[in-house]
Amino acid sequence: MAIFRTTLLMLLILVCLTTYELHVHAAEGSEGAVKIDCGGRCKGRCSKSSRPNLCLRACNSCCSRCNCVPPGTHGNHHLCPCYASITTRGGRLKCP
Repeated sequence: MAIFRTTLLMLLILVCLTTYELHVHAAEGSEGAVKIDCGGRCKGRCSKSSRPNLCLRACNSCCSRCNCVPPGTHGNHHLCPCYASITTRGGRLKCP
């Protein structure tokens, strides 16, 4: 009876770890994750920018790393934590 409980517990732990790994890899943008249309999302994000070419270049770079672009033309960085955490060498936020 003790062997059965131990085996069942080990199996449950294995299933939990496997599920966790699948979620972590999907969040990192592995091949199984659906890629968003960075060009379209960044075009909308940078539509009101005073420097649209610079905005698009930075936005596309951030989108390709994070597979996420916050909605709207400004702010909302809390909706894409990866996008909000990328900085330039000078320590300023890179993503518009």
